[in-house]
Amino acid sequence: QVQLVESGGGLVQAGGSLRLSCATSARIFGNVVMGWFRQAPGKEREFVAEISWTGGNTYYADSVKGRFTIDRDNAKSTLYLQMNSLKPEDTAVYYCAGGYTQLRLGYSRASFWGQGTQVTVSS
Repeated sequence: QVQLVESGGGLVQAGGSLRLSCATSARIFGNVVMGWFRQAPGKEREFVAEISWTGGNTYYADSVKGRFTIDRDNAKSTLYLQMNSLKPEDTAVYYCAGGYTQLRLGYSRASFWGQGTQVTVSS
């Protein structure tokens, strides 16, 4: 069973920053596309960011472009999401995901999921 373990969520004021982390095993991490999704109450899970297995290519949802940065440390088998200039509409449960195809095409493309970490941005 593949384990993805997120950390770093919390409560922050609008304009603030948070850094999410997602740790997994080296057996999985080095061979898959990794990404972040989020799900707000009553809404569908949506794509946030994706990074290729080499780290050379990144993709972002328009809503976070310029504010969020996805990165991966293959030596530590850890994925990161640096979130700056946070807005109340960024409030959601954030999920780490891995897969063998383009995660930006939708959550059904992910093969592995973390348990989620809550991010709450107050106005």
